[in-house]
Amino acid sequence: MEAPEGLAPIFVTGGLAAWGPLIGALVVAAADGGGQGVKRLLRRLVQWRFAGACWAAAVLLLPVVIGAAWVVAGVVDGVRPASEALENPAVLPIAFLYILVLGGPLQEEAGWRGTLLERTQSRYAPLAISVVVGLVWAIWHLPLFDLPSAGIYYEKPFWGLALSTVLLSVLLTWLYNRTGGSLLAVMVMHASFNWAHYAFPALESDSGGLAYFALLIAACAAILWLSGPSLGKGRSDPAT
Repeated sequence: MEAPEGLAPIFVTGGLAAWGPLIGALVVAAADGGGQGVKRLLRRLVQWRFAGACWAAAVLLLPVVIGAAWVVAGVVDGVRPASEALENPAVLPIAFLYILVLGGPLQEEAGWRGTLLERTQSRYAPLAISVVVGLVWAIWHLPLFDLPSAGIYYEKPFWGLALSTVLLSVLLTWLYNRTGGSLLAVMVMHASFNWAHYAFPALESDSGGLAYFALLIAACAAILWLSGPSLGKGRSDPAT
């Protein structure tokens, strides 16, 4: 089956393996708490009552960073990388929903933030654990670098993904902590990250790639300056 026009670039072959982190998280939750443990995990997947500022960060922060990098690429290179998504704007909300459910966030966040981060940051520094989770997250994607169908990864340098996931992991830890452990919040931010790369292909330009990493590092630095290395651990924003 062919993807609808304008959506083909976000379809990546992952198969059942893509659901590994979620399945692993459910197994761990069941082993620790039985049915109640699984229910607690699933409740966090739909935990939506948190502060409006956190919603804004989840939805807008990364599209602003990646969109700005795309604009910088146009200024420096004289032409912005072509965006098939923006040429077909009607697909953008469909793409976001697809990415949220089938493009990584739902498959992964219960494992990375909901289990690995949740069980380690109480014993170790949240910033250090964020780096570890980011590296594990990157390594999880290694098989895609040998799949021709995984165009966004195939034969690309691994270090770029690793740096992205480490930096993104810092932001996601902060959001997870500030929303009282909402997996929905980090799923939305994860989806907005993937969606923004689809909408604003800054990484197709060397100057756009440099701007992307510089702006992402700046976003992490700002979060660290505001929250400290605890990344909001022990402090959640009330629902609004």
